[in-house]
Amino acid sequence: MPRIKLIKNRIIQMEKTKLEIPPFSSYQKYIIVLLALLQFTVILDFMVISPLGDILMKKLDMTTANFGLTVSAYAFSAGISGLLAAGFADKFDRKKLLIFFYTGFIIGTVCCALATNYTLLLAARIVTGLFGGVIGSVSLAIVTDLFVIHQRGRVMGFIQMAFASSQILGIPLGLYFANHWGWHSSFLMIAGLGILILVTIVIKMKPVVKHLELQSDKSPFLHLWHTLSNKDYQVGFMAIAFLSIGGFMLQPFGSAFLVNNIKISQLDLPMVFFYTGLSVLFIMPIIGKLSDKVNKFWLFTAGSLLTIVIIIIYTNLGPVPLWQIVGLTMIMFMGIMSRMVPATTLNTGIPEMKDRGAYMSITSSMQQIAGGIAAVCAGLIVHQETKTSPLENYDILGYVISAVSLCSIFFIWRVNQLVKSKEKAGAVKS
Repeated sequence: MPRIKLIKNRIIQMEKTKLEIPPFSSYQKYIIVLLALLQFTVILDFMVISPLGDILMKKLDMTTANFGLTVSAYAFSAGISGLLAAGFADKFDRKKLLIFFYTGFIIGTVCCALATNYTLLLAARIVTGLFGGVIGSVSLAIVTDLFVIHQRGRVMGFIQMAFASSQILGIPLGLYFANHWGWHSSFLMIAGLGILILVTIVIKMKPVVKHLELQSDKSPFLHLWHTLSNKDYQVGFMAIAFLSIGGFMLQPFGSAFLVNNIKISQLDLPMVFFYTGLSVLFIMPIIGKLSDKVNKFWLFTAGSLLTIVIIIIYTNLGPVPLWQIVGLTMIMFMGIMSRMVPATTLNTGIPEMKDRGAYMSITSSMQQIAGGIAAVCAGLIVHQETKTSPLENYDILGYVISAVSLCSIFFIWRVNQLVKSKEKAGAVKS
C-alpha cells in the first residue's frame, strides 16, 4: 500500500509539473532563434570545408595528406580550447564570453577566405577552431540558465536543427558561391552572416550573470581532473571518441571522391548535400521517437550494421548515376543517425548531476580531438596521383571505418551496462 501511495503521489506531482510549464516569452523566442542561427554558422564553417575539398586541393596545390591535416587542424584546436575553457566557463558573464569567442570565430573565418596558400589556410583553420570550439558549450550554458528543465528539450531540438539546415541550405549555398565566385566567397558568406548575428547579440541580448551568484571554492582544474580520472566516465569518453572517428574519416574526401571517382560534376554536388540534409531533417525525429520506445543499444547496433554495409558498398563504387549516389547517401545517413541519437542519449545517462557540465565539455572536446586524428589518418590512407585522377585506397578507408564501427558497438554496450546499473541503483534507493 505505501508503494502504491508513493506512485500515486509521483503521478500527481508529474501532472502538476506539466501544468506549471511556462510558455516561452518573446525574449526567450528571440534567444532560441539567435542561438540556432549562431550554431548554423559554426556548423557550416566546419562542414563546408569537406565539399570544397576537391576545389581546394586543386587551387592550393594540396595533397590528400595536406587536406586531411587542414580538416583536423580545426578539430584539434577546437577540442583543446574546449577542454581548457571547461573549468572557466562559469566565471564570466556568458554574453561577454559568447561575444569574445564568436568575434574570434568570425576573424578566423575571414582569414580562411583571405588565405592564398596551404600554410595560411592551415593557420586560419587553427584560429577558427580555437574560438569556434567553445561557442557550443557557451550556448548550451545560456540555454540552461534561461530555460527551465521542462522547456529545454524543445529548445535543444530547435537549435540542433542547425545541423540539418547547414546540409539543406548552407552547404549547397556555399558550393553555389564557390562555383560562381571562387571558394573564398563561401567563407565570406559565413563571415557576413556571422557579423549580422554578432551585432544582434551585442545590441539585443541581455547579460547572463545569474550563475556568478553561486560561489564555489573548488578549483576548476581539480574538478576537471576528477571528471577526467573517473573510470566510468572514461568509458563514455572512449565510446564517443570511437563514434566520431568513423564520420571524420569518411567526411574530408567525400566531395573529391564524388567528383573524381563517381564522376559527379561540381555543379551537381549541391544536390547531393541538399537531399542528404533533407533526409536527416526527416530521419532525426523518427529515430528520436524510436529511441524512446525500443532498446537504445539494439537500435545503435542495427544502425551500425546498416552503416557498415552501406559504407563498404559506397567506398567501392565506380561511376554511377546521380540518383543512385543520392539514394545510397540518404540510406547511409539513416544508419548514421540511428547510431548517433541512441549513443548520445545513453551517454548523457553516465555522469552525476554535479559533473554533468564538465563531462559534456570533455565529451565534446574528445569528439573533436578524435575526429582530428581520424582526418589525419584518412589523409594518410587515401592517395591521389594527380589533381584529377581517382582517389586510391578509398575502399581500404571503408574497411577501416567498418572495423572502428564494430569497436564502437562494444564501447556503447559498456555504456549501456553502466546506465542500467545506475538505473537499478536509483530504483533500489527509491
